[in-house]
Amino acid sequence: MKRLQIASLIMAAAMVINACGPKAAEAPTINAEEIQSTAVAAALTIVAETQAAIPTNTSLPPTNVPTSTPLPTDTPIPSPTIDPNLPTATAIPTQTAVGGGDPCNGPLGAIVSGKDAKIKLENNTKADIVVTLYLNITPFGECGFRGYNLGPRDSILITDLPQGCYNVSVLVNDSKKPSKAFGYGCITNTDKHSFLINAESVIFGS
Repeated sequence: MKRLQIASLIMAAAMVINACGPKAAEAPTINAEEIQSTAVAAALTIVAETQAAIPTNTSLPPTNVPTSTPLPTDTPIPSPTIDPNLPTATAIPTQTAVGGGDPCNGPLGAIVSGKDAKIKLENNTKADIVVTLYLNITPFGECGFRGYNLGPRDSILITDLPQGCYNVSVLVNDSKKPSKAFGYGCITNTDKHSFLINAESVIFGS
């Protein structure tokens, strides 16, 4: 298309020159090469202006592409530091006792201080029993408990316990009617004392 336009312009310029040639003998002559160059330049100018008038595709401005935003991360909390100049607490050792902190709520030792007592346990039931004697604290600081098993209608004489006051706790293992019995008594001399054990009671006597 561009070449046809250029060729048409050149031919038009040539026709003008030929038409004016014979009548202008007295005018100064024009070089054919200069006319051809001028025509070509004019044609190129027209083509350039035509191309400039054609709308061009304008590129759209780039749009911001959403990017993934990193999630907030947990910032570690610095560990507390201990000032070496501050005083530190020292654990104080405590005495551990059986049964909630009572020093007397534990087994009575094999060797005890004080005068010996004679204690007879008599099972007046027809079942096996478990007897626990609790010695209250004595002037010598002795306290604690001991346990004994007795058969039906059985009895035992105990001579290795000190004189003092005793709480008695009994479990009667009767298969038909199990029960518990409790008693109390103080022994202050070397005479024999007894605890008569029934299904639901303990009788202290001498």
